[in-house]
Amino acid sequence: MLWSDFVGLSGVACILAAYFLLQIEKVKGDGFWYLMLNLIGAILLIVSLMVTFNLASFVIEICWLAISIFGLSKIAWRRWKRSDA
Repeated sequence: MLWSDFVGLSGVACILAAYFLLQIEKVKGDGFWYLMLNLIGAILLIVSLMVTFNLASFVIEICWLAISIFGLSKIAWRRWKRSDA
């Protein structure tokens, strides 16, 4: 197994863990840990795709990354607004 396979499988584990935790209601879909696990998973998968490239997988992981960053920025914005009030 290549190091990139280990990194990619770690990314898959993060994304699947986030989804499983969502299904058993341990995290919220707009919560920090759900979004962070998805972000880390997407980053790890993108790193693994740099070794063994697949365009379709790369596109979906870039979208996964962007959506996670968007969600995390909403959380940060809400917290900033609350502390500013």
